Amino acid sequence: MDSLYIIIPAYNESETIRQVIDDWYPIIEEHNGGGESRLIIIDDGSKDNTYEIMLECAKDKPLFTPLQKPNSGHGATVLYGYHYALDHGADYVFQTDSDGQTLPSEFAPFWDVRESFDMVIGWRKGREDGLSRIFVTKVLKYVVYLCFGVFVTDANTPYRLMKADTLRRYIDIIPKDYNLSNVILSVIYARRKCAVKYMPITFRPRQGGINSINMKRIFRIGKKALSDFREINRKLR
Repeated sequence: MDSLYIIIPAYNESETIRQVIDDWYPIIEEHNGGGESRLIIIDDGSKDNTYEIMLECAKDKPLFTPLQKPNSGHGATVLYGYHYALDHGADYVFQTDSDGQTLPSEFAPFWDVRESFDMVIGWRKGREDGLSRIFVTKVLKYVVYLCFGVFVTDANTPYRLMKADTLRRYIDIIPKDYNLSNVILSVIYARRKCAVKYMPITFRPRQGGINSINMKRIFRIGKKALSDFREINRKLR
C-alpha cells in the first residue's frame, strides 16, 4: 500500500488550524498506507497558540504529527516538510496550505492518477483570493518563462501530489530556506521533462486569520528570487 504524507505549513493560524486538521485527517485515514501515512503540519514559529491547538488535536489522531520550527517563511517550511516526508519513507507527498482555501473533497482525482505522473498540480481556475494575488501569479508565470524558458500553468499553487522518488531526485537543487520552493519545483519538473498533469481546483478566500504576505513583501521576495533564479538556472544547465 502506498504511503501518503500530507505537508501543511502553518503560521499564526489559530482561527483555522482546528478545522484544517479535521478536514484533512480523514484523507490520511482513507489512504493510511498500512498505518505509515501521516498528516504533517509544521508550525513556522507562530506568535499565537497555533501549535498548542495542534498538540491538543493530535491526542486522538494517531496519524497526525504536529511539528514546530523557528520562523523561516512559507517556502522554507514547505521544503522542511518535504525533506521530513522523504526521510520518513513516504511514497507520495502532497502539499497544501493551512488557510482553508483548498478542498479535501477534490483530492481523490489526484490520487487516482498518481501512478501516471511525477507530479499532479492543482490549477487554481476561477480563484477567489483577490485581484492582487491573481496579478502576482500572472506576472510570476512570465518571469519564470523569461528566466527558465518554460511555461507553467500555475507555478506556486498549494495543491500538489508528488511521487517521492522523483522529488528525492531533484529536491537538493533547491537552496535551503528558499522562499519559492514550489515555484522552483514546478520549473525543475518542466525543465527535466517530468510527467506533470494540471487539474482544476477550487480556491476559496482565506477562511480566517490574517494573510502574512502583503504586496510589499511579495516584491521583496520577487527581487531576491531573480538572483536566486540565475543560480538555479546555472545548476539546471
